[in-house]
Amino acid sequence: MPHSAMDMPTACLALADGTLFYGYGFGATGQAEAELCFNTAMTGYQEIMTDPSYAGQIVTFTFPHIGNTGVTPEDDETAEPVAAGMVVKWDPTEPSNWRATQDLASWLAAKGRIGIGGVDTRRLTRAIRQQGAPHVAISHDPDGNFDVEALVKAARGFKGLVGLDLAKDVTCAQSYHWDEMRWAWPEGYARQEAPRHKVVAIDYGAKRNILRCLASTGCDVIVLPANATADEVLAHNPDGVFLSNGPGDPAATGAYAVPMIQGVLERSEVPVFGICLGHQMLALALGAKTIKMNHGHHGANHPVKDVETGKVEITSMNHGFTVDSQTLPKGVMETHVSLFDGSNCGIRMTDRPVFSVQYHPEASPGPQDSFYLFERFANAMEARKS
Repeated sequence: MPHSAMDMPTACLALADGTLFYGYGFGATGQAEAELCFNTAMTGYQEIMTDPSYAGQIVTFTFPHIGNTGVTPEDDETAEPVAAGMVVKWDPTEPSNWRATQDLASWLAAKGRIGIGGVDTRRLTRAIRQQGAPHVAISHDPDGNFDVEALVKAARGFKGLVGLDLAKDVTCAQSYHWDEMRWAWPEGYARQEAPRHKVVAIDYGAKRNILRCLASTGCDVIVLPANATADEVLAHNPDGVFLSNGPGDPAATGAYAVPMIQGVLERSEVPVFGICLGHQMLALALGAKTIKMNHGHHGANHPVKDVETGKVEITSMNHGFTVDSQTLPKGVMETHVSLFDGSNCGIRMTDRPVFSVQYHPEASPGPQDSFYLFERFANAMEARKS
């Protein structure tokens, strides 16, 4: 409901530099610490909150109408929300969508995630852009009692994402099979009953819709945990290997992911396809380096140019680290670049079907600008067979 100027704030967002933002809490009560980022997408707040790539982060939504389509279990990218909390300009409205099964505030409360509304998100976004992604603490107390000094101290105590391996926290506990395809009217999610390729997908924090896209292009998908070895991958005799998205510092996850990828490349000729953190893992395995960005890329309106074809794709992105294109070794070429800042958005080996992109082709903001990447992966597996 709307608030008047006389209403007492029930939530507080404290930045590590001492800046405070007061607002009105919704969802769960309590406190959380994380890195603060902003996302410019106009839709998909539920998918964003359940994207494992947001582990260790609180999301500021620049679009003010958050909550107006409610939530539905069909749109979860993983079983539970992973982002630590959300910051919005206006309080979530009552849902108005035929697919909604619950309102956003109730869903957040049930899932233990804090929301704060009534915040000047433009001011907050400018601060993130100018100063970099800050460490913050968020608190929701219906009585409006806040220990401001303790909140600022908690924000300063957050260690940040550099050097942090979060893939181990969001990966699957054991391997599993996936055959669900993309949602389609009117039947919803159908099953892949005639797969042509066997794919091993490494779960660094995989989004369900990525797995659905693989299934929709004819893949029988076996998902393995992030710490799977090359022996475990190749034991399935796959036609291709997929490296998923995920959170945290790629250099930290690379401690165990890079040897696996290098082992697969050395011992087999199977096509390899990576997305987001998987893109960064592949780059590290090939000899490149990654660096932390000032505020990262988070949104569904990012223009990316395919340098080989000249085509521009409108993409969905969520990453705070990027591959340093200046460190790409011989035999690895840059295939895609961001038209916002020129940062690397894709690579491929020049002599074999091994490629990856920084953005999310399964999210379809274009809406189908980037689905060709899944088809390219399937075609590479078909070509190898024949």
